[in-house]
Amino acid sequence: MRQRQRRGGGGTAGPLAGRVVLVTGAARGIGEHTARVAAARGARVCLVGLEPERLAALAADLGPGHVWFAADVTDQASLEAAVDGTLTALGGIDAVVANAGVANRGTLAVGDLDAMVRTVEVNLIGVMRTAAATVDALIARRGYLLIVSSAAAFAAPPGMAAYCASKAGVEQFGTSIRLELAHHGVAVGTAHPSWIDTDLVRDARSDLPAVAELLAKLPWPMRRTTSVRECAEAFVRAVERRQRRVYVPRSVGLVQASRALLVSPLADLVTARHARRAVPELEAQVRALGRGFGLTTALPDVADTAGPRTDPAADDTTG
Repeated sequence: MRQRQRRGGGGTAGPLAGRVVLVTGAARGIGEHTARVAAARGARVCLVGLEPERLAALAADLGPGHVWFAADVTDQASLEAAVDGTLTALGGIDAVVANAGVANRGTLAVGDLDAMVRTVEVNLIGVMRTAAATVDALIARRGYLLIVSSAAAFAAPPGMAAYCASKAGVEQFGTSIRLELAHHGVAVGTAHPSWIDTDLVRDARSDLPAVAELLAKLPWPMRRTTSVRECAEAFVRAVERRQRRVYVPRSVGLVQASRALLVSPLADLVTARHARRAVPELEAQVRALGRGFGLTTALPDVADTAGPRTDPAADDTTG
């Protein structure tokens, strides 16, 4: 996004000054911190998620000019209501960060099938629905869409089948719609974070010690845990620059470059040695856990179905 002259003054504003950025999964984690960084750089932010109390608190903390909407990304009607509300309150949408995501617990043989399906619905179908709900607004402003995939799109360790499948789907979806939307002036990027210090990752380590053990044994750079602030700054930088891809940390790009090796028969042989012991341990831990998601994962019945909410002070900056 190009720098612009400040209204009524000299000098240049940052590329996000006055721009409208819609973020899904904004109640906590990467989404929350992305919203904070974007707002600090002058953006007017629309917060979309399933936890209305956290969304309201975040909007209040960000100050005047921001709005929030309780919406489930797997529900097209609630997403479209959030988009319509954003257009009414803020006048348009310049960028979208389709960030909402979950991670189920378990394997195909031992785990909650509904949780596996929900993971794909949120991570992949939710991205599709978010893109569909916002595409007209993005075309109107020749905007930018950042959809959140993962380093898990490049390799598929045991115990992460649904998550990896969903994130690989997100990558390919982004690759295709990038070409579809180019003639409209809309740019599309895919984000590929590795392990980020969020509630989702901390829950996984706490729930399943086998996950923590797996992380410790991964090769560099995949065993590194990145701060959520660093990830958010990378996402906002991608929005400012309309990047095609963003890797967090940047060394994940090396993993992407070697993905053919990561899914080769040789990789299967190496992984299988560890999996023969680790998978039964993981499955035993999943049985003992007795639930399909982490404790901080918001589910649809948490959402406030009463409709959108706007920071009352937002009207001060919507002109």
